[in-house]
This record gives sequence, C-alpha cells and structure tokens, in this order.
Amino acid sequence: MDYEHFPYWVIAFYHIAPLDNPHAEVKRHKAFFATREITSRIYFSEMGVNGQMSASKEHALEYMAWMHADERFKDVEFKIHGASEQAFPKVAVRYRKQLVAMDHEVDLTQRGKHVSPKEWKRMLEEKDSDTLLIDVRNQYESAVGHFEGAEMPLCETFRQFPDYARNLKETRDPKKTRVMMYCTGGIRCEFYSALLKEEGFEDISQLDGGVIGYGLQEGNKHWKGKLFVFDDRLTVPISEDDAPPISGCVHCKKPLDVYHNCANMDCNDLFLCCPECIAEYKGCCSEKCTSEPRVRPYRTDGSSKPFRRLNAQWKDDCEQTALSH
Repeated sequence: MDYEHFPYWVIAFYHIAPLDNPHAEVKRHKAFFATREITSRIYFSEMGVNGQMSASKEHALEYMAWMHADERFKDVEFKIHGASEQAFPKVAVRYRKQLVAMDHEVDLTQRGKHVSPKEWKRMLEEKDSDTLLIDVRNQYESAVGHFEGAEMPLCETFRQFPDYARNLKETRDPKKTRVMMYCTGGIRCEFYSALLKEEGFEDISQLDGGVIGYGLQEGNKHWKGKLFVFDDRLTVPISEDDAPPISGCVHCKKPLDVYHNCANMDCNDLFLCCPECIAEYKGCCSEKCTSEPRVRPYRTDGSSKPFRRLNAQWKDDCEQTALSH
C-alpha cells in the first residue's frame, strides 16, 4: 500500500521484551512528542510496549529512527498506512499493568510459531478439517472483515477469550488440531497462543504482523471486507484492492462497513449505520436510545469523531438537551 504521498502516516507497532522502568519510557516519549506533530495511543508495561500513532511524514520518520537507535527497540517492526489527517485526537502515552487486557497471566516464552504473510497465505490454501483458523479479535471487529473460513468467537472483549480457550477443548482435540490464529497487528496472538498452549494445544501458528502486515505484503487474497482499527478511521481496507462490505446497517440492512458511536452517552455502543438511518435515529443505535436523558446532539457536519471526549460546547449542548427531557 502506497503511503508515501499522504501527509500523515499511521503507525502500528509492539514489542514484547522486559522493561525495567516503563514509567520512565512514558516520560521519555511524552518529551519527544511535545515538540512534534504526533498524536498517539501508546501503552508501556514491564512486558514491553504496544503502540499506535499518527504523525506528519517528517516526524514519523524521526520517531522510527529514534526508536531503532535504542538497543532495546532496535528490532521493532513498524507497520505504516497513509492518512489525510491525524488518526488520534491527542497524545496518549500511559503505563498499563496489562499490555493486553486478558486478565490472565501467561508464560510468554511459550508462544506460537510466527509465520510470514506469504507462508500464511499458503497455509490458508492448504488447510484441512484438522486445521482451526481463529480470529482473535472482538466480535465487532470480525463483523466488518475476516479471513475466509475463520472461526469468529462471540466475544465482545478480549477478557472473554480465556473462557473460549477452555471451552475449545470440548469440541477440538488439542493433540490433533492445528491452530492458525490472527489479530489486527499481532500482539493479541502473542498472549493468546501462550494461553492455548497452556490449555494443551501444541501446534499453533500466528500471523506475523497481523492482518495489517498481511495486507501490506499480500493484498486481500482470502480476506473479506475491511479491517477495524482503534482510531478515528474505524475501518480501513487492508490493501489497495477493492473491498466490498460484508456487513450491513443495523436498521435497514443496507450493505456497508461504517461504524458510529451511539449518541446516547450511557450506551456509546459501536454500531453499523447508513447515512439515512443515522439521521433518522439522530445518531443513536436504537429507538430507545433516542429518548434517553444524556444524548449527544446529532451533528451532520462530519465533525463527530469516534472515541473522543466531548468538547466544552458539546457538553453545554448535552446539558441543555438533558434539561429539556
């Protein structure tokens, strides 16, 4: 995918390796970002780093060079997409005890085998009934895009995946099953492959670089739909190839892959919706939500951004709306 001509680069990366002082890394990153055109959502822990960021091309290059100059991060692989604007609302660099929120400790020395996108493509074409292809993402992510033939667990959060792993042994023989797993950028597979090994599964392969890396190297062969991403874009094609929607509007079922956050602040659910229905339901996911007391004013100017906190004017508008009910 050609990102060179875009004014901004959206970068995804992670690195699993012990960090003696993750709090110091948080401070160091904030200082580096303070003088540059960068927005981010980056987490450090004693286990390593998980990062997504967007930056002007110049500052993206500076950041990647700065990281690679550090012996601890010299092997970090950066996956890059182009964008017309910043993909995150602000700089967020934080410490997080769990690098991936699974609420289950695993032995990260017991992870699955990394396979390249090229090898993954071959494995997809040769898989048989003893092969289980698992989408290690939340249900709303897989709904808009997934690999052909993937099992998509009905999990709304990654914290539900340990239960899925335990139940999997009831339907699949851990000794005979060849597991292939994938996620967005690769980090969730690092933890989940170790969990499946803990549950007795032995033959586990994980897509190196995740779906992002696969799309950059192999296009969308064997992939259906788009990729859900945790930034203002919400869904993106994994390559320059055509990607017809595989999902539909929650109200009228028209084919589309555009997500919105429900305007009801006490709901805030992500839902798929077409332009006509989003206007009819005033930005809400259901008729019920339209009559709730804390509904954000529906805006038609395109200024609403997912996951963002309301600015002062929006808060004032919402308070006035709540008082009118």
